[in-house]
Amino acid sequence: MSVVAPTHPPRRLLGLAAVGLVATVAAMTTTTVAAALAGAAGVDFEIPEGGETIPLAGFAVVTGAFSLVGVVLAVVLGRFSARPAERFRWTTVALTAISLVPPFLCGAAAATVAALVVLHLVAAAVMIPALMWGLHRWGRSLD
Repeated sequence: MSVVAPTHPPRRLLGLAAVGLVATVAAMTTTTVAAALAGAAGVDFEIPEGGETIPLAGFAVVTGAFSLVGVVLAVVLGRFSARPAERFRWTTVALTAISLVPPFLCGAAAATVAALVVLHLVAAAVMIPALMWGLHRWGRSLD
């Protein structure tokens, strides 16, 4: 009877996922604090369509959801790509650029649009480098 030595991809996968989860919490916290500071400076975060104001918790929830999409993307690329960090970087930079378009289309005040753009960039500035580091650390050995 032959025994095959395990390669331990679950442990490596968990390492990358753990980096992503920590970065997600950091991004959620950072964007929520930045939104609170913008609100204190006079940005109202009112979206004209429907006249609703984005609540602080909304920043945390949306940042968390899209950050988790980034974690899944990093794990998938880490598992199936020959150059996961490079592909992740290009994909996330493109997705970040696309995410900057909706604030300009919502019809909000200029200060609100500017704050939303900055908040997108803040979340990306936390998530992308953290997951890039995780991919360099664990991504190449997830097979």
